[in-house]
Amino acid sequence: MGARFEGRVVLVTGSSSGIGEATARAFHDEGATVVVNSARSVAAGEDVARSLERATYLQADIADPGDCAGLVEGIEQRFGRLDVLVNNAGVTTVIPHHDLDAATDEVFRRIFEVNVFGTFRLIRLAMPLLRRAGGAVVNVSSLAGVRPTGSSIPYAASKAALNHLTALVANVTGPEVRVNAVAPGLVRTPWTEEWGPLHDSMHDRAPLGRSAEPEDVAQVVVGVAAARYLTGQVVVVDGGLGLR
Repeated sequence: MGARFEGRVVLVTGSSSGIGEATARAFHDEGATVVVNSARSVAAGEDVARSLERATYLQADIADPGDCAGLVEGIEQRFGRLDVLVNNAGVTTVIPHHDLDAATDEVFRRIFEVNVFGTFRLIRLAMPLLRRAGGAVVNVSSLAGVRPTGSSIPYAASKAALNHLTALVANVTGPEVRVNAVAPGLVRTPWTEEWGPLHDSMHDRAPLGRSAEPEDVAQVVVGVAAARYLTGQVVVVDGGLGLR
């Protein structure tokens, strides 16, 4: 067991399941005190926190400005510090890319409200604590923000915006705070559990021959957060799928 984050406080948004849960557990394994968060899956989030020795659960919907402020205030009151912010919370709507009429203004607004606006809001509110700690931000993006793929055009566009936001914020928050993104390809999560044929197709489509497990992504998120000379980068974690 490593201890790269012993004595550190790490917030992982959207961490009641999937990549977020795996990331919370990975940071805990590295010695961190972890803040588990979700917007709605309260019981699941509380279960994750209870299963870890050094963890607490705080409910907040990052699309809600008041919830964002309350989340940061709660962490400051409880711990007095924040060393790493992992922006994992996100939403999507599955829409075939050719169905342009289904990608309505309403769909765009709902997805951007969480994936871009809420994420930036939380970064902004947490920045004083992160600066004080000399901390790091890791945004969980997607291969869909790098290549023309993904569950819908609005989702892919939101992740492309998040990737550029990562670079823009990194450029103005160093040297105190490092800001990077991790962009997974296809991952086996509750979101994608019904996509069996697509997962199976990775045997032939991806050089590493499979889709990712949440732990594969979590390992990279922790590594990026620990990398002291890395900022403004988007690290793709797709088993080589983007090569083909």
